[in-house]
Amino acid sequence: MQVILLERVVKLGQMGDVVDVKSGYARNFLLPQGKALTASANNIASFEARKAQLEADNLETKAEAEAMAAKLDGQQFIVIRSASDAGSLYGSVSPRDAAEVATQEGFTLARKQVVLIHPIKELGVHAVSVILHPEVTATIHMNVARSTEEAELQASGKSIAELAAEAEAEAEFEIAELFDDIGAAAADEFGDDDGAPAPAAAEEDDAAKDA
Repeated sequence: MQVILLERVVKLGQMGDVVDVKSGYARNFLLPQGKALTASANNIASFEARKAQLEADNLETKAEAEAMAAKLDGQQFIVIRSASDAGSLYGSVSPRDAAEVATQEGFTLARKQVVLIHPIKELGVHAVSVILHPEVTATIHMNVARSTEEAELQASGKSIAELAAEAEAEAEFEIAELFDDIGAAAADEFGDDDGAPAPAAAEEDDAAKDA
């Protein structure tokens, strides 16, 4: 099926290009989203008549998108989720979740603008693409953690594995200190500071001398 593009479409073409696409892709996405028209003679003529205005509108919206991208690009947003000790989420973080947390922080985003290459199913800091305009993309980061404290540690560059290793080492250190304290207490209770022999041993020495 041939369509004429009304805006740039990634991996397909630029505004004004007439391209061949699958019918389902055209009917389910390009046409209802207003990104293209069927490439009939009337539609092509209509596009040519509107081309200057479409290009002007595109430049305006692109400039607005670039201004937003300058503020949004590189931003990090915290998402609190339950997860196992190994870092696997009980669920996942969706494009809707990313859009909502960014919007709560003052950046108005729609779910369809957020692009996840892979589902987010692990704790950690994940890069996410946001399409602000057909020609403008920003990258944000989802800091997925079990608590704000954990999120702060992850933001400093520590991974869940490193955090778990530190927690394990701290626990082992505390156990070792506990055993040291117990050993010291036992030594204080049963030891003899002046080194004198125990009473029984002293009696045995006196009996030997009498003999």
